[in-house]
Amino acid sequence: MEQIRINERDNVAVMLEGELKGHKIALSDIKKGENVIKYGYPIGHAVEDIKAGDHVHTHNIKTNLSGVIEYTYEPQLNGVSKSEPRKFMGYRRPNGRVGIRNEIWIINTVGCVNKTSEILAREGNRLYGNKCDGIFNFVHPFGCSQLGDDQKTTQLILKGLVEHPNAAGVLVLGLGCENNNIPLFKTVLGETDEKRVKFMSTQDFDDEISEGLRLIGELAEYAASAQREECDVSELVIGLKCGGSDGFSGLTANPLIGRVSDKIIGEGGSTVLTEVPEMFGAETILMNRCVDAEVFEKTVSLINDFKDYFTSHDQVVYENPSPGNKKGGITTLEDKSLGCVQKSGSADVVDVLKLGHGVKKQGLNLLTGPGNDIVAVTNLTASGCHMILFSTGRGTPVGAPVPTVKIATNSALAERKPHWIDFSAGEILNGKELTEELFDYIISVANGTRTNNEKNGYREISIFKDGVVL
Repeated sequence: MEQIRINERDNVAVMLEGELKGHKIALSDIKKGENVIKYGYPIGHAVEDIKAGDHVHTHNIKTNLSGVIEYTYEPQLNGVSKSEPRKFMGYRRPNGRVGIRNEIWIINTVGCVNKTSEILAREGNRLYGNKCDGIFNFVHPFGCSQLGDDQKTTQLILKGLVEHPNAAGVLVLGLGCENNNIPLFKTVLGETDEKRVKFMSTQDFDDEISEGLRLIGELAEYAASAQREECDVSELVIGLKCGGSDGFSGLTANPLIGRVSDKIIGEGGSTVLTEVPEMFGAETILMNRCVDAEVFEKTVSLINDFKDYFTSHDQVVYENPSPGNKKGGITTLEDKSLGCVQKSGSADVVDVLKLGHGVKKQGLNLLTGPGNDIVAVTNLTASGCHMILFSTGRGTPVGAPVPTVKIATNSALAERKPHWIDFSAGEILNGKELTEELFDYIISVANGTRTNNEKNGYREISIFKDGVVL
C-alpha cells in the first residue's frame, strides 16, 4: 500500500490509497503512553500498545491538550522572499482602498428586515443589476435583544461589511425600534460617504420597498461610474480558511495555500489566518514566528482567551475534530491544527486582530474567532479580505460575501463536485507544486473571474454570538 511519511521524526504515515486512504498507520511499535508523531510534532499519545502497521486513530490515541497554559517567546523568524508585485485590475475607492468587485450590498441592522432586504435585492437586480456587479443582501438574526459586548460584536461585524471595498455602494437597512437602530449604528460607523452609503428605517416609510429601490437606484448610478484600474498585489488582503478537512488537508491544499500566502506577502500583500480552536496544539509554531514580544503576547491572549471561552461554558477545549474530519482520517485536535496552520506558510506574524477590526499591517495577521465555517468567512470578510482561499477535503458549497476560492485536497472531490470546487490540489500527491497556478488563478479572480460561490449565489454570513437574548 502506498503511503507518505510527512516528517523524518514521524512514527506514523498517511495512507494514499485503499480503505484507509487519508488515515494513519504506525511505522514502528508505539508503546502505551508514548507520543504519536505527525508533521514532526505530537498529535496525542497512545492509549494502548500499537504495533507497526496498525491503524492509528481514535480507538487507540488520545489528545495531549488541556486548558490555559503559559508560553515562552522563543523567536524563530523566517521572513519571506521579496519580489516585485504583480498587477491586477481593481476598483480604487475615494478613500484610497481597492476593491475587486463593484457590487451593492444591503446590510441589515436587525434580523427583522431580512425578508425586506431579500425583496429589495431581487427587485434591485431586476431594475439596476446591469449597472454594477450585482446587488446582494446578507441575512442574520441579530441586532436586537442583545446586550453589552455581544451587541458590540454584531455592530463591529456589520461595520466591517459596510466599509468593505468590494461594495461600491451600501444600503444600511433598519426597522426603527431595534437596539442597533440606525442613529446608534451611525455612532459606531463614524463618518460615511453619503454617495456610497444610504440609510433607511423601514418604519419611517409607508412604502418601504419603493423607497428602498429609489435609494438602490442612486447607489447603482454611483457604482456605474467606477472603472477598473491597475493596482499592485500589495493592496490585496486574502483570507485563509479550511472546512470539511480530511487526512490530505495538511499534505496538499493547506501547504499550497501557505506557499501562496508567502508569495502574496513577499509582494507586499496581506493574508489573514483565523479559526483559533484549530490552532490549539500548533500555537507555539505561530507564537515563535511573531515579529516581536508585543505580537507574541497578543497571540498568547488570542489562544488563552479562546480557551477561557470554552471553559466558561463548561466545555473542554479539545472537543474537535468533527465527525466528518474523523471519517476523513483526522484523529485529534493537534492532528487537525498542525494541518490547519500549514495555511500560514512560513511568514512572520505581524499582528493579531479582534473581531470586526481590519488589517493595519502588511503581512500575516491572526484573527480571533471560531472554526465554524460561516462565522469564520464572515469574520474574514469583515476584516477586509478581498477573497478567501478555502481548502476542503470533503467538500462544502458555503460561500462568503466575497469570492471564496474552494481548493480541493484530493482529485476525486474536484472531479465529483466541479460546481463547488474552483481549484484542485490533488496532483500535489503526484509531485506537482501548483503554487504559480493557484497564484495566477487568484489574480484572475481579482480581475473579475467569478468563483463557484459567486456563480451559484452561495453568499452567507453568520455573526459570532456570546451573550444572553432578551
